[in-house]
Amino acid sequence: MKILLHPTYFPNIAQFVAAVNATGIIFEMEDNFLKQTYRNRTYIYGANGKLALNIPVIHSQKNRQKYKDVKIFNEEKWQDIHWKSLLSAYRTSPFFEYYEDELQPLFSQKTKFLLDFNLKCFEAICGCLQLDINISKTDAYYKIVNDIIDFRFLVNAKKETPQPIQKYTQVFSNKHGFIPNLSILDLLFNEGPNAVTYLESQNITPL
Repeated sequence: MKILLHPTYFPNIAQFVAAVNATGIIFEMEDNFLKQTYRNRTYIYGANGKLALNIPVIHSQKNRQKYKDVKIFNEEKWQDIHWKSLLSAYRTSPFFEYYEDELQPLFSQKTKFLLDFNLKCFEAICGCLQLDINISKTDAYYKIVNDIIDFRFLVNAKKETPQPIQKYTQVFSNKHGFIPNLSILDLLFNEGPNAVTYLESQNITPL
């Protein structure tokens, strides 16, 4: 069955589990932007544990702003910071060098809108994992949907619903143990092509 998902910044593993086990993805394009979600945040495994990477955005004076209208604050050198953080966290991982050239352009080329950038990130990961996912986009917002599994709740970072994510090898697990549901980048750099088999073996429960 098809699923409904929010495009996010290098989606967490739960979102990709839902994606690879669906017949297709419908990306939510008509929602309002909310703070403290994975729309402009992802978590990686740094030397000191869980590390948040946040994309700075330009906040509108309006009470509500459509997600698709949110612009990235590119005056801040966030791309340099994020790429250096990834280098620091994953340069010793088994597959970082394997995917480095495919991902680095995302941190050197500027994108105006957050939603557009997140779609580029998703496309890049699908390219790395050689995933051919059927993708469509909404043209209106519906609070309740029929005949589609609604996984939009996975966008929540502050009120995250715990998911049963199985362990895999992580670079700093000897220091801080296994940290579940990090960015798909963590799985990609540690497991490489085996990431797809891992994702297919997991199960995410809808609300």
